[in-house]
Amino acid sequence: MTTHERLIALLDQHQARYRLMEHEATGKCEAVAAIRGTEIGQGAKALVCHVKGNGIKQHVLAVLPADRQADLGKVAAAVGGRRASLASPAETDQLTGCVFGAIPPFSFHPDLRLVVDPALFERYPEIAFNAGLLERSVILNTEDYRALCKADVMEITQ
Repeated sequence: MTTHERLIALLDQHQARYRLMEHEATGKCEAVAAIRGTEIGQGAKALVCHVKGNGIKQHVLAVLPADRQADLGKVAAAVGGRRASLASPAETDQLTGCVFGAIPPFSFHPDLRLVVDPALFERYPEIAFNAGLLERSVILNTEDYRALCKADVMEITQ
């Protein structure tokens, strides 16, 4: 199953309130928000990070509002590490099955810990994100996302 198929199956299985959109492929937050008809801050930006230090060696899927910047120091601290960096394209593909820009805010890999910034839950009734493919997006009820994602919720933005 592709990441896109797993995502849609999860949403359907739990009767999540969402809409699926097909659109021109783009990896830019501003451009895809305009195509979706959403605010940039509704976008759920998902970054695959590699955390090290303090005996920790962990991959983290850091999810935050698309109009904010990740603080990699906070990402590292969220899982007990000392430093974090963005994962390589090869690591990202291995852990998510997606290219940069297409990663949904869900982890389907046991070695990829999901950490979500609380601001994603507080600002909009719906969030939007690429659905495992650059040309497909999901607009999902925020409370349904909170219930389904099973994430650690910690501040990870600047």
